[in-house]
Amino acid sequence: MKSVTDSELLRLDAMSICERRLKSEGFCSIAGVDEVGRGPLAGPVVAAACILPENARFSHLNDSKKLSPQIRESLFEKITTFPHVVFGIGIVDVKTIDRINILQATFLAMKRAIGALSIKPDYLLIDGNQLPLIDIPSESLVRGDSLSVSIAAASIIAKVTRDRMMDELDIDWPQYGFKHHKGYGTALHLKALLAHGPSPFHRKSFEPIKSMLNPTPSQIDLF
Repeated sequence: MKSVTDSELLRLDAMSICERRLKSEGFCSIAGVDEVGRGPLAGPVVAAACILPENARFSHLNDSKKLSPQIRESLFEKITTFPHVVFGIGIVDVKTIDRINILQATFLAMKRAIGALSIKPDYLLIDGNQLPLIDIPSESLVRGDSLSVSIAAASIIAKVTRDRMMDELDIDWPQYGFKHHKGYGTALHLKALLAHGPSPFHRKSFEPIKSMLNPTPSQIDLF
């Protein structure tokens, strides 16, 4: 790993304030938790949990949405192969999303990611403003992927994992352009939906797919 500049070390130290506070309170294994895929019309919701050792310093580590695909991929490889980094991934498929709703599916993905860790954390930092019910001390952190190194690392792991899944899906279903929009409701995606109808990987509980599959009389002419 290339050396980290002094200015970057200062930025990363600022993003480690939550972790340092918790360690000063006696917590040792602090896991950052984040998810990706709440908003798309297709594909799974994916969460990751990540425990970083104190000596881990990754240049450019930040909210995955602020990074280019190339930097995300590079950081994914560095984080997941760095000695003593512990991470887990949780995936919830489209059928489950439709059955239990996207919020509960997100919580389930988070629980699966935490459960996939090889050690049980003693504290969780979770991105957002809502917490899943879990028997580990936790706190939510709005914009946590920009404020916590642990959450930022989890956000990158979750994002790259899901993007790779959508790229694989694109191989068998190229007409939808999944590798370009990752399932989000872009103009390209909506045009493909109108032309081809929903695939088995589209969320039937999400609009406009819900109305396409069960149109009211006034909507029939729209499709």
